[in-house]
Amino acid sequence: MKGREEAWVAAVVADPRYHALVVARARLGWLLSIIIFTAFAGYLLLIAFDKALLGAPIGTGVTSIGIPVGLGLILLAIALTGVYVAHANRHHDARMAAILSDHAPAQEYDA
Repeated sequence: MKGREEAWVAAVVADPRYHALVVARARLGWLLSIIIFTAFAGYLLLIAFDKALLGAPIGTGVTSIGIPVGLGLILLAIALTGVYVAHANRHHDARMAAILSDHAPAQEYDA
């Protein structure tokens, strides 16, 4: 049984569609990571070099500009996670299911 599973995994891994899927998933993951990293790095640079800007109050209230900017970063991270999940569910899962079904091992039935 184990040899059959290993052969099935090897067949899936050897499929060029699988390699294309892995590359596409990695590309999307890196793109979204770069976006969130750039946003957080920009926020940290603002803290480091222009604290007064982030500490400035909004209007006449006591809330500073840094609060909604920080909240925006958190919401951006949540949104990018949603983008990845939606894209994976819509595209990657269907492609992987097709690859797996094309390489599905024959079922043995005990009579």
